[in-house]
Amino acid sequence: MSISGMTGFGRAEGSLGAWSWAVEARSVNGRNLEVRFRGPPGFEGLERAAREGAQSRFQRGQLTIGVQAKRADTVGAVQVNIEQLERYLKAGGPYVATGMVAPPTLDGLLSLKGVIETADAADDPDAQAALEAAMAASIGAALDGLAAGRAEEGRALDGVLGGLVAQIGALTAKAAGLAGAQPALIKARFEKRLTELAGEAVTEERILQEAAAMAVKADVQEELDRLRGHVDAARALLASDGGVGRKLDFLTQEFMREANTLCSKAASGALTAVGLDLKAGIEQFREQVQNVE
Repeated sequence: MSISGMTGFGRAEGSLGAWSWAVEARSVNGRNLEVRFRGPPGFEGLERAAREGAQSRFQRGQLTIGVQAKRADTVGAVQVNIEQLERYLKAGGPYVATGMVAPPTLDGLLSLKGVIETADAADDPDAQAALEAAMAASIGAALDGLAAGRAEEGRALDGVLGGLVAQIGALTAKAAGLAGAQPALIKARFEKRLTELAGEAVTEERILQEAAAMAVKADVQEELDRLRGHVDAARALLASDGGVGRKLDFLTQEFMREANTLCSKAASGALTAVGLDLKAGIEQFREQVQNVE
């Protein structure tokens, strides 16, 4: 099962009776799941459908879901708002009586705002419920399209992350090969240090302390074992189902911790160089993991 990304886009359109609409759903990276919704006035119930639909499909990402709806102007029973018409006549009456303006014409009065009304079919509760259900289905279709887009991004990320994990594994193996020379290098440095201390009044305890400190620095086996274990864990996560972005992000921190320790213990330039390459590869891995759900 491939991992999923967090960037994508989905669109769906629909119509019912006099209404037509379009739904767009898009997402970008986010530490948690955040859903923002914008819908047409009078359809407040759609926000719940959008949030529940997003929560059932996604675990992380910043989602924006928008619904644009339009009703055909020619649909619905036309009626004259007598009260509004009389308000206009009363307000303009004094001006007509004094001759300041010409008497209004019928077409002029009917063109005034609020005089002509169109009965909205959505005023019917059953019609409204059916309309919202149809729009909610389109929201689901747009979210499905978004999920498909995020899955496609995940397939691309899977190859990139798999390659980076392989690179980290190869560098770990190279470091293990170089680590075999650590004891001899540390021994040579210890002998040099003893020579430097020979002219001083050095106690046996001081010598033991120097030897112990260098012996600890020579041993990088624990760091190498952990790096190998992290490589195996990363491969298992990439092959698993569900959102693994958080776990991969945590694993990246563990990778970097071991690489830093390896570099601090390195007794040779060659091992230090491999440690730096490891850190660079882990940083690239971390950047790509930020796109994983």
